[in-house]
Amino acid sequence: MSYAETMAALNAKRQEITALQNEMRALQAQVEPHEVADYVLAGWDGPVRLSELFGDKRDLILIHNMGTGCTSCTMWADGFNGVYQHLAARAAFVVASPNPVEVQKKFARSRGWRFPMVSYEGSNFAEDLGYRHRGDYPADEAMGGWNPGVSIFRRDGNRIARVSDAEFGEFDGFCVVYSLFDLVPGADVNWSPSYSYA
Repeated sequence: MSYAETMAALNAKRQEITALQNEMRALQAQVEPHEVADYVLAGWDGPVRLSELFGDKRDLILIHNMGTGCTSCTMWADGFNGVYQHLAARAAFVVASPNPVEVQKKFARSRGWRFPMVSYEGSNFAEDLGYRHRGDYPADEAMGGWNPGVSIFRRDGNRIARVSDAEFGEFDGFCVVYSLFDLVPGADVNWSPSYSYA
C-alpha cells in the first residue's frame, strides 16, 4: 500500500475510534454513581481521609499505582507529572500506591514528581475498589497483587461516589509513550520502560 493509501486507511480507523469514544462519553454521562466509604489512607503528613483529598474541588482523579517496583507505573506517573497543573485545574489529583510514605517521598524526590501522593498502607481501599487482585494474573504474586488504573470520585456534601474507573495496560490511551510508539513501524517487542536510560 502506498503512503497516501495507508494514511487514508489509518485516518478512517481514527474516525471510527473517535466515534466509539463519543459513544463511551455518552455512556459515562449516564452512570449511576457508586457510593464509597470515606477511607482513611496514609498521607505524607499523617492519616488522611478520602474526602480531604478533594481540597476545594468537586471531583477527584485518583491514580492506582503499583509502586516503586513497577517501571511501567513509574512511566505513567512521569507522564502525569508533566501535565499535573492542567489536571489540577479541573479536578483534585492524587497518586496512590502500596509503598510506605517514606518510600514514596524518597522515590518522588528522585523522579521530580510534583503531585500529591497517598499510601494504601493499612487500608482495604485498593482491594475494595478492585485494584488488588490476588491470583488473577500471572504477575500478581511478584507485584503483591496490585493493579494499575484510575478511579474518578465525586463529592456531594458528605457523600463520596465513584463515577468511573479504568485499568491501565500497555498501549492504552493513558500513556502518551505507547500512543507515539504506535506510529513507529516495526514494534520492538523487547522494549519495556526503565527507571533511567543511558
